[in-house]
Amino acid sequence: MQRRDFLKLSAGIAAAAAFAPRARAQGTLKEIRIGYQKTGVLVITRQRATLEKHFAPQGIDVKWVEFSSGPPMMEAMNVGSVDYGAVGDSPPVFAQAAGAAIVYAAGQPITNGQGILVPKDSPIRSIADLKGKRIGFTKGSSAHNVVVQTLEKAGLTYADIIPVYLTPPDAGPAFANGSIEAWAIWDPYFAIGETRQNGRILVNAREITKTNSFYIANRDFAKNHGAILQQIVDVTTATGQWAEQHRDEVAKSLAAVTGVPLDIQTVAANRANFVIGPVTDDIVATQQGVADRFARLGLIPKPIVIRDIVWRSTAT
Repeated sequence: MQRRDFLKLSAGIAAAAAFAPRARAQGTLKEIRIGYQKTGVLVITRQRATLEKHFAPQGIDVKWVEFSSGPPMMEAMNVGSVDYGAVGDSPPVFAQAAGAAIVYAAGQPITNGQGILVPKDSPIRSIADLKGKRIGFTKGSSAHNVVVQTLEKAGLTYADIIPVYLTPPDAGPAFANGSIEAWAIWDPYFAIGETRQNGRILVNAREITKTNSFYIANRDFAKNHGAILQQIVDVTTATGQWAEQHRDEVAKSLAAVTGVPLDIQTVAANRANFVIGPVTDDIVATQQGVADRFARLGLIPKPIVIRDIVWRSTAT
């Protein structure tokens, strides 16, 4: 993301905020809006209706909103259209730098299921071979961070590649037809690329760096409904604990909710980590490293402090 692109994002967030409905004030809450993607604990939570079962006695409905990637979810959360959602490490960094009204509510280490794919017959055999190549990934997503850190490991710079900014649904066909020479992506698209689109894993993200995913909340929602947010985190965490022990059922849930074939979601489920916990000092330090790197490279216009938007529950 060049500075002009960042400024467009920042202006878009500001404009959207100007026309957004007023944040729901503290008091009776009738509905919680949850943002999710095609993988992860929130998909399982939706399929098992654990949030609905938990909040029904309190008279609170749950609305689910699907996103293709994290950046548009952050924009929706900033304007109060979504209260809570799961994203990778980069979207909240870009969002915080743009002044978005978000907080980190919980964290989840990523141990597998993301990286960089190349076609099986590609001459690209090492990271160094990516020089001058067209690499597809979603701007501002966790894949963006994977690309940056992968290049650094090989002594390359961002200017040494041709970034092609594509959403996951657009990147898949581009990878399959050769419009891009490498694809940085996460599950289940990572598994789709391997099993359906003749992909070969060039880089597993876990071999490059520590990465985390996050459960993010709208800042005003966290301020006005902290006890409710803590309950959402608790239910999400419990669902993740269940998922760790029931991966076959998890794959079926993921396939049922997302429409991604069962064999692909089975690959994704079997290598995923579902353990959710607080945003620890170690996670903050790792995320701060992402933010500092992006600031140094000019991907965001100024340094940010991750700890400034880490939510701490006061619920008892």
